[in-house]
Amino acid sequence: MKLWHKLFTTFLKRFHLMRFFGRSQSFKELHQSSYAQEISKTLSTRLVKAAKLDSAQLLNKFNSSEAGLTEQQASAQQKIIGLNEISHEKPLMWWQHLWYCYRNPFNILLSLLALVAFLTDDLTGTCIISVMVILSTLLRYWQESKSNQAADALKAMVSNTATVLRDQLSYDDLVLMQQRYGIDVKNQKNSQFEMPIQYLVPGDIILLSAGDMIPADCRILTAKDLFVSQAAMTGESMPVEKFPVQTNLQQSNALELENMVFMGTNVVSGSAHAMVVSTGIHTYFGALAHRVTATDRGTTSFQMGVNKVSWLLIRFMLVMAPVVLFINGFTKGDWTEAFLFALSVAVGLTPEMLPMIVTSTLAKGAVFLSKKKVIVKRLDAIQNFGAMDVLCTDKTGTLTQDKIFLSQHVDILGQTSHYVLMQAFLNSYYQTGLKNLLDVAVLEAVDPEIKTQKLRFKKLDEVPFDFDRRRMSVVVKTPQDKVRMITKGAVEEMLKVCRYVEIDGKVEALTTQKQTAIETLTQRYNQDGLRVVAVAYREFPTTQENFSVADESDLILIGYIAFLDPPKESAMAAVKSLHAHGVAVKVLTGDNEFVTQKVCREIGIQCERILLGGIIETLSDKQLKEAVEHYDIFAKLSPVHKERIVDQLKANGHVVGFLGDGINDAAAIRAADIGISVDTAVDIAKESADLILLEKSLMVLEKGVIEGRRTFANMLKYIKMTASSNFGNVFSVLVASAFIPFLPMLPIHLLIQNLLYDISQIAIPFDHVDDELIAQPQRWQPGEVGRFMIVFGPISSIFDILTFALMWFVFSANTPAQQTLFQSGWFVVGLLTQTLIVHMIRTAKVPFIQSRAATPLLVMTAIIMCIGIFLPMGPLASYLKLEALPLSYFFYLPFILIAYMCLTQWIKTIYIRRYGWQ
Repeated sequence: MKLWHKLFTTFLKRFHLMRFFGRSQSFKELHQSSYAQEISKTLSTRLVKAAKLDSAQLLNKFNSSEAGLTEQQASAQQKIIGLNEISHEKPLMWWQHLWYCYRNPFNILLSLLALVAFLTDDLTGTCIISVMVILSTLLRYWQESKSNQAADALKAMVSNTATVLRDQLSYDDLVLMQQRYGIDVKNQKNSQFEMPIQYLVPGDIILLSAGDMIPADCRILTAKDLFVSQAAMTGESMPVEKFPVQTNLQQSNALELENMVFMGTNVVSGSAHAMVVSTGIHTYFGALAHRVTATDRGTTSFQMGVNKVSWLLIRFMLVMAPVVLFINGFTKGDWTEAFLFALSVAVGLTPEMLPMIVTSTLAKGAVFLSKKKVIVKRLDAIQNFGAMDVLCTDKTGTLTQDKIFLSQHVDILGQTSHYVLMQAFLNSYYQTGLKNLLDVAVLEAVDPEIKTQKLRFKKLDEVPFDFDRRRMSVVVKTPQDKVRMITKGAVEEMLKVCRYVEIDGKVEALTTQKQTAIETLTQRYNQDGLRVVAVAYREFPTTQENFSVADESDLILIGYIAFLDPPKESAMAAVKSLHAHGVAVKVLTGDNEFVTQKVCREIGIQCERILLGGIIETLSDKQLKEAVEHYDIFAKLSPVHKERIVDQLKANGHVVGFLGDGINDAAAIRAADIGISVDTAVDIAKESADLILLEKSLMVLEKGVIEGRRTFANMLKYIKMTASSNFGNVFSVLVASAFIPFLPMLPIHLLIQNLLYDISQIAIPFDHVDDELIAQPQRWQPGEVGRFMIVFGPISSIFDILTFALMWFVFSANTPAQQTLFQSGWFVVGLLTQTLIVHMIRTAKVPFIQSRAATPLLVMTAIIMCIGIFLPMGPLASYLKLEALPLSYFFYLPFILIAYMCLTQWIKTIYIRRYGWQ
């Protein structure tokens, strides 16, 4: 046995097939992975150095100027650097995809058996086996091709541009640019051009404004109120402010640099001039994308499970077929006939319909999910969905709505106050600067009554926001003809300029005791994941006309407004449903711990214990392997942290899913057994995913889990049935071969019986599944399949031997001259018992009474049983070397079948009591 396994493994290695049968990470993968990490470190160092240079030094280093590069410089740079493009995962050629769909242990083994059958002139066996392999391969190819086309259609087919400065432009330069970039030179203004971003090179000067996508890694040269959303890179929901100068020169984390912006992020508000530092795969985004695409996918839970079951059945076949060959060869003396019979037994033992049953079952699941607006890119993901017992999910944009909402408007004591909301609304409404996300949230939160009241106020002046004092003020005339300055800003900055507080309409001095109470209250809001903004006012004489920062003093603090990135409406129900189905949910985010805990508390995830990325950095793989079992929330994570957590969960034996939509999620999505993304995700996240959700509702996850378990249950039905019945057949063959002077069944009989039995299983993908089987995660258990085969296989052998006795003693089919009658009798019993076992094994309940098969399976079973009886009784009997059975045979047949079903049910009850039922 070990020799067979060694020879087969050597064959796979020799022809580079071993990776299709499951294996650990290769040296190439390890090299590429470490290489990508090294690139990330190099880029981080380069960006940190660029951040520390002053503007003049930076421009000089890149041979640029404030007016930008010349067209000659840009053209020369591009020839060296290449286009500003990210290398996405290359799609498989059609023949590569076809090979991918073909490669699995059974298809390769069946192909070898078909070749042997052809070389021995067994054309019937060759055709039967070949048809099974071709159908399973083409079905999978067609389904996956259709899904991939749908996924590709999701990619935005727009050409992004950036506003670029060009220096010293001649007429020839303009003509060249018009030809090269498709730029309309007639509309050029002050040497500013809207240029496709793929033509950007290091040294280019670009202009950024609200709504722009950052086209490359850039250094800020000048900025005005610049806020950038880095959620796609870091997972942090709040925009971050960017400046021309890096204040903390000790900062070594590139993503926390104050004067650098990164490809894949976008400008929320403000404007800036920036210089391109890195493009394409040399950007931070590009390094992460390279890390994802340069590494082969790991073997998933489904692939490992199929491989284990496949090897179990292959080893069984490699043992039993030679035994049948030698017994029949020595007892009958005809080694040629014995070899053909052993070959037929080998084909009979190999569940040749398994690839097709698996593929059609998975395809049915993919069709079901497509109706729920889920694109299944890889069919294996369906079963992995059902086997999943841990779902890791990003927070921003997946669990949350990725939109800031006003959560609280309270007075000094923490009581809801519409007066505070009204003052905050006036401040946000009357400011003329670009309104940030917090202002938009305030404007959207007020009701029509408050919006109407603004008409009673008249704006007089404003003091714009700046990032030194972190507050802004508007001055209005109240309905009582008073002049009031309304100021809002960060709590700590507001406390510096407030001298009084207003409590229940009374103005009191801001004492140290009151300030401590205020800080305690606002810190509590912060710990609840809320961003707090203080609101205050001061009244001035009606004669004052001009106002400045100096007037922001002696303010009266009236309360606070607090903001939240709230969870999706479907998040709580989805988490609750997943927990009910045995799936643990873990949150992996780059955002801070307070916001994360708040969101998790609202959606029903345990949030008392939280593990931060900084601590993960200090943990070994062994320590992290233990930690991932005890924590459900992981915050302030880098992409590498997320990937490590997924890998350690898999190492602990979990089947892991990962749901995310940013570049920082792509590596973890790819590492998971099942990667899930959404249609609005970045391209690299969608490419890495196995499933893409077209709707943001997380409830579709529950439907996917249930469908995955239903799919797995139906696949397992076929494996259990074919393994146990084939084992029983071989056991019966061994007994008959030892005591009967002729073959108990001809090779053609075995092949036809096997073909008819397999055809009856085509309807299995459409069968019902008992609720108990979809309540918990379902996983491949090769040991369970082996035990099931050994327990239930011999049951059919008992009735095969009874049939032998019936044909030998009752119908006198006990000589070589009567062997056709003997073989016909066993052919009918063997086929009918094999077909009926479907209904006995498909459920743990009493078949036909407590659990009935789906109509397609009932109909197919009935048709095949009728065909089984018709073949020896009809006109094809002589061609198939069968003969008509006496009518008295059909008197005994029902008793044999009923007794077989009753004994199987009794043994099944004992088996369930001892081992359970998968």
